[in-house]
Amino acid sequence: MELILLGIYSAIVWFIFIKKQWLPWVLATQVIVAIIPIVGLTVLILTLNVVAPSSSDVRVYNYTVPIVSQVKGRVIEVPVEEGNRPVKKGDVLFRIDPTPYQQTVRGLEAQLANAEASQRELTEQLKGAKGKVSEAQGAIQAASSRVREVQAKLELARKRVEQNKELVATGAGNRFDLEKAETDLKEAEANLDAARSSEAQARSAEVQALASEQQIQQKLSAKVNGEFAQVAQIKAQLDNARWELEQTTVRSPVDAYVINLQLRPGAFVAGMPFNAVMTLVETHGQVVALFNQNELHKVKAGNEAEFTVFTDPGTVIKAKVDSIIWAQGQGQLPASGTLPMTGVLNAPPGRFAVKFDIAEKDKEVFLAAGAAGHAAVYTDSVAAIHILRKIIVRVGAYTNYLVLKLH
Repeated sequence: MELILLGIYSAIVWFIFIKKQWLPWVLATQVIVAIIPIVGLTVLILTLNVVAPSSSDVRVYNYTVPIVSQVKGRVIEVPVEEGNRPVKKGDVLFRIDPTPYQQTVRGLEAQLANAEASQRELTEQLKGAKGKVSEAQGAIQAASSRVREVQAKLELARKRVEQNKELVATGAGNRFDLEKAETDLKEAEANLDAARSSEAQARSAEVQALASEQQIQQKLSAKVNGEFAQVAQIKAQLDNARWELEQTTVRSPVDAYVINLQLRPGAFVAGMPFNAVMTLVETHGQVVALFNQNELHKVKAGNEAEFTVFTDPGTVIKAKVDSIIWAQGQGQLPASGTLPMTGVLNAPPGRFAVKFDIAEKDKEVFLAAGAAGHAAVYTDSVAAIHILRKIIVRVGAYTNYLVLKLH
């Protein structure tokens, strides 16, 4: 750009001083003509570097996702290929033989059915135990009533015996009535013993029924979130088994392309977190440009920006400033016993990264991970001279076509 401006300026000087000779070409005018471009270009470049700063260090970063199998097994299918072949989110990356995991699921489903049947059986047993408790309590009430009834008859029989004894002693009664009364008394005493025995048996049956009911309730009271503990345990195991069965089909978590593919049908994956079998590189990456620290005092989020990459000569990609990453390694003091270095051994001031948000119309432009290039940011100041920076950017984009090698 500077050469173009100097060429234009030289043509104007030639036209005025040489061709038309409107002004004399003497030492004084020669000095003035030489000083004007030096001062003008200096001022222009210094101003341009502030209001439209540029960077020759553009970097394209793409996140990578190492793919690790969650389960172990024999690989039966690998439908993806390595290279610049896009993989959509949800596409199958590889499949593992699901047979052992299907068998585990079926086995746990059977166990769950048995556990649920056991729960229903215990519920029915509890109902039966409660019925037996009620039955025993009813038997106790009947036996208690029978005891009271027999006790009343026994008291009456005793009175009759006493009365008959008195009558026999005075000669007013006969011996037969006394003997009958004594027989009735003994019969009442036997009935009382039988009634008390029935009452004791009924109370024993109640104790047994209550113990059985309590035992069943204890089994049913083992619950997790309102669910029978054994059923909840098997359901948890079944959910995990179904999840493992789903993991036998590994799908892409993002739009990406595959590199470092080390997997083939017949291989065995161990399901270990450090054993990556392939790596996904996300299709859309991040673009940052590194600027010197004193170039960014007028730059802010939302400013217009443009950048070029060497992998796509002649293309100028539009963007906006997303943010300035106000942090870099020189601003970090790691925890250690070493004192910070000061003095002549210090590194020069580090640069700060400016993150770009690519314009919608250029989002589909392919940006290779690791691509480099040039960039410019156009601030809100002195917009009239931004055109110069845009021309420089475009000239640089086309010079990317030049491959300067001697062989």
